[in-house]
Amino acid sequence: MGSGHTRAANAVRDALLDGRFAARAVVADFLDDGDAASRFVKDTYLKMLEVFPAAYDQLYRWSQGPLPGAGLSDLTALVMRRKLLAMVAEHRPDIAVFTHPFPCCAAASLRRGRRMSLPLAAVLTDFAVHRLWVHREVDMYFVASQEMKAALTALGIPAERVHATGIPIVAGFAGQNRRRSDGQPSVLIMGGGLGLGAVEEALAALAAAGRRLDITVAAGGNDALRQRLAATAAASPHRITVVGFTDRIHELMAAASLLITKPGALTCSEALAVGIPLLLYSPLPGQEEDNAAYLVRRGAAVRAADAASLGRIAARLLAQPARLEELRARAAAVGRPHAAADAAAVIGGGLLARRVSPAG
Repeated sequence: MGSGHTRAANAVRDALLDGRFAARAVVADFLDDGDAASRFVKDTYLKMLEVFPAAYDQLYRWSQGPLPGAGLSDLTALVMRRKLLAMVAEHRPDIAVFTHPFPCCAAASLRRGRRMSLPLAAVLTDFAVHRLWVHREVDMYFVASQEMKAALTALGIPAERVHATGIPIVAGFAGQNRRRSDGQPSVLIMGGGLGLGAVEEALAALAAAGRRLDITVAAGGNDALRQRLAATAAASPHRITVVGFTDRIHELMAAASLLITKPGALTCSEALAVGIPLLLYSPLPGQEEDNAAYLVRRGAAVRAADAASLGRIAARLLAQPARLEELRARAAAVGRPHAAADAAAVIGGGLLARRVSPAG
């Protein structure tokens, strides 16, 4: 359901293994393609985004209501409980940490039914709270901001359970920003790990820029997109480099003057940690619309409504170094590069306390 959930899980795992808490930490893809239910959920999600994006947005908003949200949560739990029980039996964990709401729904349902007593932690991987995450059975919440903490407490979650640590990102993004010595403006275009987000439209919008640009386009794991972009690059007036899946995103961000991306929360969190100016474009419906609204509200990003305005805004920003510096400073102020370590400290501390308590 997008690589961001996995990247957040990997970040928490690495932080747990890097400290003094976990002897073993395993990332398990709950929505892999190993069973029919997972394939159906993932295929339905991607097809709705492709064919019926407005319908997906309506479903997302509708499920925020108290009764519909509870109904969707219960349905999700019913479909997913058996798989979660099998995974718990396989791994025998001391705690389960969720970076996607579907397995979290299943775990909360099993706790309510007294079929499982495992401690639960939820890592929210967006900049807004959706009701699918809200369960009294969850022992620890990790959220992006104090605003989200307030939203969870307003929905009945005790404040002491909610930690505004930021969205976990892997090590390597903090302190990465560096300037090009030649002053040549450079743009990085990203569409997330699945290569979604109108990457080709964004590249086309820059074709009419008044000056020649260095452009790097990250196509993620979308090989078909990468091949199309390579063909486009050959005819472009700009110097274009196309990359596929890479573990050098932090270096690409550090070398760029501006990042054009859809507002996936993990990509944006990584960008905030680097301190790169953000130009948001073509959000996926639902959660990414909320992400964009939050980042623009905090002054850490600018949003383009369509392809025509994207080209104009990008050209204007690249011609205004002072405005880029302002965005860079706002991004760095919002960024939480140590979110994974901070979450791991809370999770690990809770496990240690549980182990040494008389009732543990």
